[in-house]
Amino acid sequence: MSWIYLVLAGLCEIGWPLGFKLSQTPGTGPGKFAACIACSVFSMVLSGFLLWLAQRNIPIGTAYAVWTGIGALGTFLVGILWFGDSSNIWRMLAASFLLIGIIGLKLAPGH
Repeated sequence: MSWIYLVLAGLCEIGWPLGFKLSQTPGTGPGKFAACIACSVFSMVLSGFLLWLAQRNIPIGTAYAVWTGIGALGTFLVGILWFGDSSNIWRMLAASFLLIGIIGLKLAPGH
């Protein structure tokens, strides 16, 4: 169950930079800005709580690296898919290394 919490925490970690980005879109009124920031804060809190649950059974270094890796990789993909961020070969190669690291930490003995 701890790994499920950790994956969910990592996915929630994508929510707060996404909320920040959406709050900056042109024509964002005060209502949309506040809603985006509120979603970011909620995402941070939920992500942190799920990480806390995961760390009961997963070593802190592994949990933190996987948590930030999922958040970073997910945010990277959101940027490419929805915001037109660059997807050149070097950026994709670097992101692949992140994915390999996440998988490696899960599969490594002693987790």
